[in-house]
Amino acid sequence: MSRKMSRKINISSSLESEDISLETTVPTDDISSSEERNGSPKITRQLIERKELLHNLQLLKIELSQKNLMIDNLKGEYLTKIEELEEKLNDTVHQKQLLTLRLETQTKIQQEDARKYQEQMKKEMETILSRLKQSEETNRQLREHAGSIRRSLRDLELTKETAVASCMCQPRV
Repeated sequence: MSRKMSRKINISSSLESEDISLETTVPTDDISSSEERNGSPKITRQLIERKELLHNLQLLKIELSQKNLMIDNLKGEYLTKIEELEEKLNDTVHQKQLLTLRLETQTKIQQEDARKYQEQMKKEMETILSRLKQSEETNRQLREHAGSIRRSLRDLELTKETAVASCMCQPRV
């Protein structure tokens, strides 16, 4: 069991010492065992496990490389979408500013028109009040004049009646 632990330690330490990069090829120079270097072509279990681990590591590096490419593509797509949205936002902000200016201009024009209309209505009301006062004064004068005419007519009727009555009272000659 201690032998298996030492193998695991040797394998893990050899993996840790390897530089993890995005390269998809694994050098085969250091795969050979010390026995192969001495000239005997003996394949050991440790060598098979090491090759299997290196192969798995190579597959993981390929997968990592593909995922990095996918991430880069997604970043590019999102950056493009962000730029498009920023352009739309800028266009919308510009349209809002134009509409705000137009609204302010129309509001000022309407306020000026309303002010002019109020002034015109005030002048017309003053004219109407002036005419009403003149009419009331004329009406008062006409009533006084009508009263004096009525009195004159009454006086005239009374004098006619007295004249008629005096004529009737006097004998005819």
